[in-house]
Amino acid sequence: MLAAAILAAGQSRRMGTAKALLDYQGKTFAKHLADVTTHPRVGVLRVVLGAKADEIRAHLDTIDAAAFVVNSEWKSGQLSSIHTAIRSLPTNATEGLMLCPVDHPMISRQVVAALISAFDLSSKSIVVPVYGGRRGHPVIFRANLYSQLLAASPEIGARQVVWTHEEQILEVATDEEGVTLNLDDPVAYQRALGNRSSPRS
Repeated sequence: MLAAAILAAGQSRRMGTAKALLDYQGKTFAKHLADVTTHPRVGVLRVVLGAKADEIRAHLDTIDAAAFVVNSEWKSGQLSSIHTAIRSLPTNATEGLMLCPVDHPMISRQVVAALISAFDLSSKSIVVPVYGGRRGHPVIFRANLYSQLLAASPEIGARQVVWTHEEQILEVATDEEGVTLNLDDPVAYQRALGNRSSPRS
């Protein structure tokens, strides 16, 4: 069984409004990611909230309430949300964790399925999508790396684990540019909305 974690704890300062609640293909970013990560191999969903957690959760009532966890240390950065997700998982029950930053919503079920298939067919510890030679999101970390993610430097974050295990990375090529698009501010968001090649979920 795999777990999927939507990382949505940040303040969204550059965007000016909660990114988890922005619209993409008629759904909020968070709901879209929850839907596309629905897969027979994904048995646990976590939506990690932080800033304005109660307000955001109230607008995401179509997501199972049991999926939400709150990162009280959200001000310290995204790694703290990864820690919150890992610590919330049932003990020894998951084989890996798919990390989905909420500001990378432009992914499809097909990308998720391809990453999971690659994970299942390989012994590699990290599975990452690649578009045009650039690595993107979501990324799957095998459970044997949970302890290293928990011990990673807050200044470097999960990249520390990626850099340490370069030989354990499996790159999965995709023709979906969305895996590399970070919708972190209004300009990026409006540009993405005008991208007619965006995949359907």
